[in-house]
Amino acid sequence: MAKQLKKNDTVVVIAGAQRGKRGRVLQVQREKGRVVVEGVNARKKATRRSADKPQGGIESIECPVHISNVMLEEVYNARHPEGAQAADQSKTPAVAAPAPLES
Repeated sequence: MAKQLKKNDTVVVIAGAQRGKRGRVLQVQREKGRVVVEGVNARKKATRRSADKPQGGIESIECPVHISNVMLEEVYNARHPEGAQAADQSKTPAVAAPAPLES
């Protein structure tokens, strides 16, 4: 049986419009079979004025994604070597090589 996803796991979206994005699991809805991933499937929502938000306005919220459309980052990197290289490059800044000296 596959490892269960938990809160704060890092996952990669493997299907859908957000394919290839990586993020941290914020919430797992086991009975619905969905997960909320940080920075993935964000939607705009209009909010009314209230005591909490006197201005109201439009806010961005993350909507759930079906659990079959995400994969643990470790598993994804093991299956896709190019994905692991892309993840490593995004974590470390690229340093330009020094130019050769002309004599």
